[in-house]
Amino acid sequence: MKILLDTHILLWWLADDQRLPSHAAATIQDPDTEVAVSAATAWEISIKQAAGQLDAPDDLLDAVAANDFGVLAITAAHAGAAGRLPPLHADPFDRMLIAQAQIEGFTLVSVDRRFSDYDVELLPLG
Repeated sequence: MKILLDTHILLWWLADDQRLPSHAAATIQDPDTEVAVSAATAWEISIKQAAGQLDAPDDLLDAVAANDFGVLAITAAHAGAAGRLPPLHADPFDRMLIAQAQIEGFTLVSVDRRFSDYDVELLPLG
């Protein structure tokens, strides 16, 4: 299985936060799971850190690498697809994750219920 982590899922994983659903944690831990983090997630975290709105590791990319997670770059195809998505979700970072998951065949891991409004594979979390 190939999964793409939403920002909050990544942060909960890195912080060993109890809000991380147990099925998400088990899937991330599964050695047969390919786990990816979008460049959009790193961008979102750095913007919110700089604005003082988020507590996250300063060495985010090191933490991602230490967990053997891949980093999914943003391509022009991803950008175009995100822009063409129906305006059901206003967050541009989330729209990028949806587009990337659709194009690259990832299952998206998020507790954001608005993701289910799109034609994207979601990891069932309960």
